[in-house]
Amino acid sequence: MIDIALAFCMACFTLALLFNFIRIARSQRAADRILALDTMVTNSIALLILYGLFQDTPISFEASMLIAIVGSVSTGAYSRFVLRGDLLVPTLVHL
Repeated sequence: MIDIALAFCMACFTLALLFNFIRIARSQRAADRILALDTMVTNSIALLILYGLFQDTPISFEASMLIAIVGSVSTGAYSRFVLRGDLLVPTLVHL
């Protein structure tokens, strides 16, 4: 019974990933694409956790934590790029 529930949840999150991909492809604004990418990261984390439950392997939980860290950093970088146009912090040089 749990296998059926896991398969259903994996299908739902896969469908959500497909909708996010369509949103990225059809969006005109950068903010919408950033939000869709962040949601894709969240859905891929959920898929990895469900896969770990389905296969009973702990390595997928560690992989999902790594994806969560990279996803949060990349969302911040994308947002900073959209707001400021660059990723580096300008420094003051005193001569």
